[in-house]
Amino acid sequence: MAAWDLSVTVEDLGSDAPPVIVSVASDLHVGGVILKLVEKTQIKHDWSDHALWWEQKQQWLLRTSWTLEKYGIHADARLVFTVQHKPLKLCLPNGITLRLRACFSNPVFQTVIGICRMLNIRHPEELSLLRPVEQKKKRKDKNSAEEIYDLTEVPLTSVSQPCLYNGMPAHFADSPQMEAVYKMLSVTQPPPAPEVVAKQYRPASVVDKAHINGRWLDSSRCLMQQGVQENDRVWLRFKYFAFFDIEPKYDVVRLTQLYEQARWAILLEDIDCTEEEMMLFGALQYHISKVSQSEPQMLTSSAAMDDLDLALQSLEVKMEGVGSSASEMLENMAAPELTDYLKIFRPKRLTLRDYKQYWFKFQDTSISYFKSKEESAREPIQHINLKGCEVAPDVNMAAQRFLIRLLIPAPEGMNEVYLRCENEQQYAQWMAACRLGSKGKTLADSSYQSEIQSIRSFLAMQKSSSSSHSNAANTDESINTHSLVSPRYHKKYKTKQLTPRILDAYQNVAQLSLTDAVMRFLQIWQALPDFGLSYIVVRFKGSRKDEVLGIGPNRLIRIDLGVGDVVKSWRYNNMKQWNVNWDIRQVAIEFEGNINVAFSCVTADCKIVHEFIGGYIFMSTRNRDKSDTLNEELFHKLTGGHEAL
Repeated sequence: MAAWDLSVTVEDLGSDAPPVIVSVASDLHVGGVILKLVEKTQIKHDWSDHALWWEQKQQWLLRTSWTLEKYGIHADARLVFTVQHKPLKLCLPNGITLRLRACFSNPVFQTVIGICRMLNIRHPEELSLLRPVEQKKKRKDKNSAEEIYDLTEVPLTSVSQPCLYNGMPAHFADSPQMEAVYKMLSVTQPPPAPEVVAKQYRPASVVDKAHINGRWLDSSRCLMQQGVQENDRVWLRFKYFAFFDIEPKYDVVRLTQLYEQARWAILLEDIDCTEEEMMLFGALQYHISKVSQSEPQMLTSSAAMDDLDLALQSLEVKMEGVGSSASEMLENMAAPELTDYLKIFRPKRLTLRDYKQYWFKFQDTSISYFKSKEESAREPIQHINLKGCEVAPDVNMAAQRFLIRLLIPAPEGMNEVYLRCENEQQYAQWMAACRLGSKGKTLADSSYQSEIQSIRSFLAMQKSSSSSHSNAANTDESINTHSLVSPRYHKKYKTKQLTPRILDAYQNVAQLSLTDAVMRFLQIWQALPDFGLSYIVVRFKGSRKDEVLGIGPNRLIRIDLGVGDVVKSWRYNNMKQWNVNWDIRQVAIEFEGNINVAFSCVTADCKIVHEFIGGYIFMSTRNRDKSDTLNEELFHKLTGGHEAL
């Protein structure tokens, strides 16, 4: 077969270097072309991540065993020999921008899997990449440099085989700078400044929301096929709001980023809520920010501690079979005790608060109290098992009030008990002990000292705020309401009106831990009527006007733009089939009862609607099967397009 010349641009030679000419034949396979290129460049380099990109066809030549003839490549083909993993600027839901290496040759779905594996985010099928919305920059912002955190030096091999170290991937433990980046991923950010909120794009109508959803990248095509170039900016966002197996123990980054995306959805009114719900969201944000600043290790260390507890339990079970001496030794090891004089009060109706002092002993997961220290060898007045109870602080640094509120489960409901401590040190020790006891842990648990330290830090923060402000600090008028509620409420109310309403709601959530507060925020968000709806402007078959299609986790809704009301809704469990006519770009859906719906898309490609429907069908299948293994083949079949159906 006759030989002919093929012109290939080798990016590693530089932008000004001329293309490399290699002599090839039509029966030469792609791998042979790459070998000729490497030999001709005479550069000692790791070429394992390089591949050929066909510019005219916008196609990667990844099947190295295929011949040039099979690919249809002739002498006029413009090929580029380039790396498959290129730097990409990734904007996360919490506003942090990372620069990392992403795969530009795999479908976006697999690229997202690689990114999530690097960032330690489980269930990457819930996320996707989104083209950013252009923001209007003010004159004073023109020269403001954005801080970008560089992760391009993370080895690809370490990402493909993640090894957790102290609750985080090992590649984040290489340096203090990398650990700081992981902390930013896994700890909620402080409330944004009012000017930051004002600068964000805020959809004014459901049509504006529909235009944003037209920016999703096609999950079945690679980044370069969709015009994304090296060092371009994209957003990583949760796309499918059908969250599977959320476990705070393993989902530190996932939970944090999900909370941040939900918080911005509330602040920018991307989802509607009532005025009361907005005040509750503001109170939860205020509480989460407050707790995360004083106890930032709660989310990050709990997983490691729980893993250690499980390992110790497993070791104890194994040692039971070793011999009687080992098991007897474990049984005879007594957990540390905590003893001191405290005051106790049991609220009753129509009685004044009357605290009485007793000698208290904390052992295992229980509290016992006696009339005096001398009588502690006798039977206690009462024995309280703390496992499963609720523990809440009631502290006022200005008044030197240190109370521990216990809600103890009982057959008739919850019994309420208050313990009063004399000083900060005593309060920190007993509060930490009660928190561990409520989780079924003893004072021998390794987290006891860190719990004490976090409580002391929390008290120190309160002390500084109470000393820096006068009596007005008791009402916490320094609260920044602009960062906690959407701008619409600042047009409606003054700050002095919003502050007491948020603080009033705060009293109902102030006892929550950081994890519980984040989970409560997400639960309330998911309970909103419009939760999970993604909007697309469509033209239904037979109609002369544009309407809006809302795509949710379990249903489709049809919205009349004229009045803004829901005209019709269809549930996925009544769907028989759906397909896309790719020639006329029309989506057709058949439901039970001989109901047929067809429409064309106005603000987005019909591929995006196809992906949303297929993705949610996949999520419902996964949730029903309770499978923790990602079925990539099924996902691609449901969302990949006409070639996969």
